[in-house]
Amino acid sequence: MQSFWSPCIRELTPYVPGEQPRIYKLVKLNTNESPYGPSPAVFAACRAEAADTLRLYPDPDATRLKQALAAYHGVAQDQVFVGNGSDEVLAHAFYAFFQQEEAILMPAISYSFYAVYCRLYGIDYTALPLDAGMRIDPADYARPCGGVVLANPNAPTGIALSLDQVEAIVQAQPERVVLIDEAYVDFGAESAVALVARYPNLLVVQTFSKARALAGLRVGYAIGQAGLIAGLERVKNSFNSYPLGRPAIAGAVASIEDDAWFRDSVARVVASREHLTRQLTELGFTVLPSAANFVFVTHAHAKAGELAAALRQRAILVRHFNSEGIADYLRISIGTPAECDSLCLALRDILGA
Repeated sequence: MQSFWSPCIRELTPYVPGEQPRIYKLVKLNTNESPYGPSPAVFAACRAEAADTLRLYPDPDATRLKQALAAYHGVAQDQVFVGNGSDEVLAHAFYAFFQQEEAILMPAISYSFYAVYCRLYGIDYTALPLDAGMRIDPADYARPCGGVVLANPNAPTGIALSLDQVEAIVQAQPERVVLIDEAYVDFGAESAVALVARYPNLLVVQTFSKARALAGLRVGYAIGQAGLIAGLERVKNSFNSYPLGRPAIAGAVASIEDDAWFRDSVARVVASREHLTRQLTELGFTVLPSAANFVFVTHAHAKAGELAAALRQRAILVRHFNSEGIADYLRISIGTPAECDSLCLALRDILGA
């Protein structure tokens, strides 16, 4: 009964994840999952953990994974934090760094979970509008604030800032944490990890869910200087000291070690994204320049919500956000070439009708 809820919980509006329905022969292009499976090495590593040791707690520090990530990114082990998906890492970061007297800054159109965290933790925030081209203007983030949170590439637009633009924002806020959420960075943007050594206020968050096709394992991580990571560890060990299970740690390490599989999967997604962009443009859609594994599109002569509903009737799911500023857009995840072709055939039929 809601009468037992704390007052803050009654006032929350939770994040709404993408639909995960069970529809026969579904073409699922609504949640930005990888169309390709993880490396076979991941399956082998996870199976190896299905042993008697599952009765024992996992390593609370996920040391093997931190070592693998540190080596992969060329940083020290104490500059790596891992968590149960990047959403948990983000939640800990909001709690650790953004409970300030001044409002934090974030784009008005971005990952909607950021505002949910702010409401959950009582954090004041200012949502800054994008420009006419749906781009973030770095100059907007030079004002006094309690911190900065940016997705790069941004979601749901898919548009990326350059590394120089990210650095300008970090330089403008030397006394505040700048968090760069790089969930989609592998599909065409420049990672800010290269800047961590020079900026103690920079925290970069990444995930295994997208480019590494491990959304079902729930593994995310952050890279920053040791002081920021120590702050995250304090929150983690006050909340859940064993966030990653044995199969998740082993599978994530195996994914890092099979870099060829990872890079091939990313290249295939990028190739499909460029082909789909051309197809959608020919159908009359305006497609924003994407550096992610999705495209954000609008059509001058068709309502986005009606298109999404018509596609669903054909067992094709895309994401429609009925929100201010983006209600005329659809976010379409990049599927296999066959899935993208099925989408375009269906759209051609719908638009023709």
